[in-house]
Amino acid sequence: MEWKSGATNGKVVAGGNGEGKGAHRLNGPRDVIINKENDSLIICDYWNKRVVRWPRRNGTRGETIISNIACY
Repeated sequence: MEWKSGATNGKVVAGGNGEGKGAHRLNGPRDVIINKENDSLIICDYWNKRVVRWPRRNGTRGETIISNIACY
């Protein structure tokens, strides 16, 4: 979701197609860190047991940066 400053409604900017295992899907995202250095999101993808880096702009898929991990 994205909320513009002063907006009363949000807009879906990612997701909306359900959970999954592919690089373009998440399944149980638990935590998100904003990485300002490379303008990306670092996401704990709980049920897929991975941590992914997702571009904040025009990203269509994430990159697994840590696999086979129990992240909470």
